[in-house]
Amino acid sequence: MRPRTDYPEAMAQREIIHLGSGPHDRQAQPYHLSRIRWHGRYALLTLAGIQDRNAADALRGLKVLAPLAEAVPLEEDEFYLYQILGARVEMENGESLGTLVEVLETGANDVYVLRGSEYGEVLLPVTEETVLETDIEGKRVLVCPPDGLLLPPSR
Repeated sequence: MRPRTDYPEAMAQREIIHLGSGPHDRQAQPYHLSRIRWHGRYALLTLAGIQDRNAADALRGLKVLAPLAEAVPLEEDEFYLYQILGARVEMENGESLGTLVEVLETGANDVYVLRGSEYGEVLLPVTEETVLETDIEGKRVLVCPPDGLLLPPSR
């Protein structure tokens, strides 16, 4: 598993994890976490009841989820990545760049993957200069893309 959290050490204190398709998956299944071992930036999980490679392969691609009530508390200006997925992304002039569909964690800075009709797929670096405002409740991100980033898709 590749943790997508700023607090991967919290995983070792969990007895139960849930596996599902994403944060809104109401059918996520609980698993008892028997062991966790770190291998570089990845966590190798041993789950009770998963006895062989075939059983483990059946879980490939699922997300490790935690109930929000058990998540590490956030600072006032922080948010969970799932909270901005689906947000509309706009420039200061009101022009829509599309919808935020994915967040790539690159190490240097995150990259927002946007999909819209005017520019197609846009990869927007998440920096103080590019992301001006994030409105979680309004599901809106205000941005100022770097010069030359926005090119209409070729037809």
